[in-house]
Amino acid sequence: MMQRDELTRVKARIKALTEKTVSNGCTEAEAMAAAEMAGRLLERYALSMDEIEVRQARCVQAEVPLAGRQRRPIDGCVPAVARFCGCKVWLSRDEDGARYVFFGFESDVALATYLFAVIERGMQTELEHFRHAHPALRGVPLRQASVSYQQGMAGRIAERLEAMLAAREAEVAAQRSDSTALMIVKHRVVEDAFRETTIRLVATRRAGIRANGAYRQGYAAGDRINLNRPVGGRTRDVLP
Repeated sequence: MMQRDELTRVKARIKALTEKTVSNGCTEAEAMAAAEMAGRLLERYALSMDEIEVRQARCVQAEVPLAGRQRRPIDGCVPAVARFCGCKVWLSRDEDGARYVFFGFESDVALATYLFAVIERGMQTELEHFRHAHPALRGVPLRQASVSYQQGMAGRIAERLEAMLAAREAEVAAQRSDSTALMIVKHRVVEDAFRETTIRLVATRRAGIRANGAYRQGYAAGDRINLNRPVGGRTRDVLP
């Protein structure tokens, strides 16, 4: 009972921290500090749950509304966000518009939607810097260069997330064999819960990528986005 009460408090704390965003009135520093604290709580919460508690955990969905119906450069890193957070993700479209839907444990889904918001904001900020640095670009050339630049950022961010995931899994495997078993059980629970839904995922064709100068500049900009490690690690660590 005491452990269950503790986990309930932790989940409430995580929810409160993930709501500390710039759009909700926090400064950038406050939002990133909240992400770090949420990450530490998420890690402690996941590793303290035994197999029975994991199997009883409920999977949830969270939607991220998108502007318009066209493909976006950020699409290139969304699968990596989902894998990093241990979630499923798909793109849903209807008469009301398009949205990404993340599916998984409540704490993981909260982290995935938060990471998406951080990445989206960072990509927009870097894109504005790129446009200001190239005032001669206008019309179609500007639109094409902007897309290539964002695709480069998305590609690099995806690489950073994949590298971070591999490092985290290797660290868990090296430190605690029971944690490795728990991780496997956790993935299985998400897979089983997803199979119980009526959703069937279909792979989509990747958007064409222009590996030009703008793309390479965007790839470099992907390293400049100050995306603090949301799970584990030291206070000032960033994704590799």
